Amino acid sequence: MSQMKTGLKMLICFFLLISCSEDQIDEGGAGSVKGRIVDVRSYTGMENVRVSSNPTTSTVYTDKDGYFTIQNIPSGKYAFQAQKDGFIARFVPGTIENGIEIELIFEMEVSTATNKPPEVPVLTAPVDNATGQALSLDLTWTAKDPESDPLTYTVTVKNGTTDEVKTYSDLKTTTLNIKDLSYSTKYYWQVTVNDGINKSINSVTNSFRTLAFPNPRYMYVKKVKNNNVIYAADEEGNELQLSSAEVNSFRPRKNLSINRIAYISSDGSLFQIFSMNPDGTDVKKITNFIPIAGFNMDNVSYSWSTNGAKLIYPNFDKLYRINSDGSGLVQLFKTPNGKFISECEWSRDGSQIVLKVNDVSGYGVEIYTIDMAGNILYQVLSGVTGGASGIDISIDNARVVYTRDVSGFENSDYRRLDSRIFLYTVATNTLAELESGKENGFNDLDVKFSPNEAKVIFVNTSNDGLSAKNIQTIDVSNSSARTTLFQNASMPDWK
Repeated sequence: MSQMKTGLKMLICFFLLISCSEDQIDEGGAGSVKGRIVDVRSYTGMENVRVSSNPTTSTVYTDKDGYFTIQNIPSGKYAFQAQKDGFIARFVPGTIENGIEIELIFEMEVSTATNKPPEVPVLTAPVDNATGQALSLDLTWTAKDPESDPLTYTVTVKNGTTDEVKTYSDLKTTTLNIKDLSYSTKYYWQVTVNDGINKSINSVTNSFRTLAFPNPRYMYVKKVKNNNVIYAADEEGNELQLSSAEVNSFRPRKNLSINRIAYISSDGSLFQIFSMNPDGTDVKKITNFIPIAGFNMDNVSYSWSTNGAKLIYPNFDKLYRINSDGSGLVQLFKTPNGKFISECEWSRDGSQIVLKVNDVSGYGVEIYTIDMAGNILYQVLSGVTGGASGIDISIDNARVVYTRDVSGFENSDYRRLDSRIFLYTVATNTLAELESGKENGFNDLDVKFSPNEAKVIFVNTSNDGLSAKNIQTIDVSNSSARTTLFQNASMPDWK
């Protein structure tokens, strides 16, 4: 009995449908329809799309550009339908009037129910872990889609040193030229493909390293994200960032014998000495149980031995020696009066060490040299007020260079008002100020000899303690003309 009722209901619906359809047709004349079918993703015409109507008239197919025409349609109200495998059917209403041609546009969307996603992109060049890559190069890859859907790509490139990420979106080809890469830098890259339908597909992540930085003779630090960041530079001013801006790293010192750069970096609540290759790779921790420490870490330094086998560094009132691999830690010296050792410089022949010591506030400065047994050899500076910083000893141990605030000003912020460069001659026990042409209201700080010792390199900045710092040089014998090498930079090293 239930089957008979069901059949009766279907028969009634069938007659109602025919009745409704027939009511839409007006026997008073005929018109026509023309239109176009486009892919909603690209708005390009779609070929071989089936176009029909309800009530039924003619069925046509679009041409290669997506156009169609239906002629001699009886007047009335219709629903026109566009159908193509793999796409969602579209319906557009239209009223046909005698002698009138109407225009219709269908925007077709791919059916996600049956569409297959693209294959995983394959990165082809550079090959993974390639080295010596140019600073401008092509990234290439391949990608396929089972239904030949149009694909778009997003390429992500990350600088392994700075962690800077660049994204290149809406690419239509499988090649991307990238420019302005940095020397001696490892880059990571990945391609994401999208067919406009399915979830995006990511490739594996590959890497490559660019050409080595040519002749980086200078090193210094700059402030980035409130951290000190280490840079290298050549004589033309091209620079390379060596340390991440996410970590406070400073006071770079290069050793030519082993071609390594040492530096100080934060390690939890302490500061330790690390070393790395000249391109920033192969970072190794040197100090551990006894960290480098002093009254103010911006004014604390350490020194290499000439052969690169050892380093010396301070921990408050003690001076330590350690092997460059972190072994062999020994205490060399302890100040007789409890003052902190802030700076140390090991002579090139390894026979003596210049020390700058001060009280807990950075004042009560003394500069003197000791031999390797800890005996004081001679005094360079003592009995003065005000701050001092930056010490170096000449290759023949004949001269010591340093800076000192001649104003004698002292306060809790360790501010200096008139810091100048001085040369001490060991043989004559005499001191001479370099007539450097420094402007009033500025300080010269952190001085070192140039490699040939004809010049000194130092930091110049306003004495307000807030303005930018610039790295400058002057000639030792004709020191009135100064040259600015790098702006917004400090803690220079010149090898």
